[in-house]
Amino acid sequence: MNSEYGSYKDNVLSAVSFLKKKIDRSPEIILILGTGLGDLVHKIQTDHVLPYESIPHFPTSTVDGHSGNLIFGTLGGKYVAALQGRFHFYEGYSALQITFPVRVLSLLGAEILLVSNASGGLNSEYSPGTVMIIKDHLNFIPDNPLRGPNVDEWGQRYPDCSRVYDPEFIRIAQVSAKKTGMENVETGTYVAIPGPSLETPAETRYLRNCGADAVGMSTVPEVLVAVHAGMKVLGLSLVANVNNPDNQQPIRVEDVLKEVEKAIVPFQELIVDIVESISLK
Repeated sequence: MNSEYGSYKDNVLSAVSFLKKKIDRSPEIILILGTGLGDLVHKIQTDHVLPYESIPHFPTSTVDGHSGNLIFGTLGGKYVAALQGRFHFYEGYSALQITFPVRVLSLLGAEILLVSNASGGLNSEYSPGTVMIIKDHLNFIPDNPLRGPNVDEWGQRYPDCSRVYDPEFIRIAQVSAKKTGMENVETGTYVAIPGPSLETPAETRYLRNCGADAVGMSTVPEVLVAVHAGMKVLGLSLVANVNNPDNQQPIRVEDVLKEVEKAIVPFQELIVDIVESISLK
């Protein structure tokens, strides 16, 4: 057995034990905040801020725009655990490492995953600033966090993925978008690629033909672990640029962050309203 799989369960349980000693109550919702979206934590009534490096076996984020803190507190009347920064396959992490925080937080009692990202638009009807509510995904990352021995008490060996993104949460997000005055909102399919190289025109054309509306380098691994853990999932993708394969323009990360910054305030308001509107059972 690969040593990574052999030690994984022990590492997860070690982190769970550590966090149980730090927090007073179990999180209800996990928030994963993507590139440039970490400022949402200022909306949280914070109880605990834990740098990733202080938590046993947590990876550390190496990407600009990902601060690297696990924050516990109240948002929209719900107790949340917010990951201020995520981990990516292109950083050299395996799918098990990328999804380690979601697995740990699911074992602390979280039942909902609300995941956000910044993406490139593939759908020609999208424009920079479009918020895409994810209704489905394509996984082109060549690793799966569920590969290897299954821990039966954590989830079934072959989790069903016919309704990964909760239809009721999608409806709530659509209602919240109207309530908060957001007009540029779509539902679509997100495709995850390994990165870190951005798409060529031929790759852009191929991803469009596969049925994807937006492309990024994250989200799907975390979502797969949430599904395995029996959690409900909502995904939101903030489109920072739109790729035209017939006239592809250079894409700079600095420009992506600028587009995200323009939309950050209404995007934060949308997430807060969604969290307030979600009914916990």
